[in-house]
Amino acid sequence: MANDANKVKTVAEVVQTIPDGAHIALGGFAINRCNIVVSHELIRQQKKDLTLSQGVVGLDTDLLVGAGLVKRCIMGGGSLDRFGPVHCINRARETQPGWSHDYSSLTICLKYLAGALGISFIPTKCLMSSEVLDRLEQFAPDDIKKMKCPFTGEEYLLLKALTPDICFVHVQVADREGNAQISGARWENEEQAKSGKRLVVVTEELVPTEYIQRNPERTIIPGHRVEAIIHQPFGAHPTACFDYYDYDADHLRLYVNHSKKKETFPDYVNKYILGTKDHWEYLDKVGGLKQMNEIRAEKLLGY
Repeated sequence: MANDANKVKTVAEVVQTIPDGAHIALGGFAINRCNIVVSHELIRQQKKDLTLSQGVVGLDTDLLVGAGLVKRCIMGGGSLDRFGPVHCINRARETQPGWSHDYSSLTICLKYLAGALGISFIPTKCLMSSEVLDRLEQFAPDDIKKMKCPFTGEEYLLLKALTPDICFVHVQVADREGNAQISGARWENEEQAKSGKRLVVVTEELVPTEYIQRNPERTIIPGHRVEAIIHQPFGAHPTACFDYYDYDADHLRLYVNHSKKKETFPDYVNKYILGTKDHWEYLDKVGGLKQMNEIRAEKLLGY
């Protein structure tokens, strides 16, 4: 049991092991279950030249791009949902041709699935005769190929597998062995989590294994795949975590107001990230226990 217990790490300890230039995959979706605690620590430690991949990019990725730490983004679209576009990401896309490799969210999932299956590519008919494919042929020609099916002669698009150096996924519940359960929508997070060379789980609650065993069918990520567990309540704030808390609308509006302009974005980073030593101090700065209680999920709705 001692070895299992050693999987529980602080986010600072985990981020210290990530080299500059790493490919990091982030779970979540737009303003749901985003890896905010991880993004904040990557900014504090100034990890640079990162490649980020995410099915639908959200606040966590926008933060890292705005902080100037990302050299490439592999994504299937994204936004801040009702709060508008991802301004930092869009600025980078508009000013640096080829900076982003844009897929559909389905084909990103297929690329992760190939990585999870241990195969180097996966065939699909998605994106055929699309502007998305035209752009990929221009900016990411080594990641896509075309071939004729040896059985039918039909044309297929081959997508190169995504195998991130490290994957982070935010979950509601995990035990000390790393067995993790995700409530609500999962998107491509399961395929993504299993595609990486390393996998780290950020969990709202750290529970006994006996709790996990009550509903084993809900265990999306098995412990043997997990390198480390970060226990961080409200670790996705200001985004939502189904069954635990809703998004913090006031703080998201504050973020958007800062991110609209490149000149005002550093003010947000300096106050809420670099101006805090860890996520607990960040939570205090954004309203503390009172504000966290305001966004706590209703048991019936999950939000």
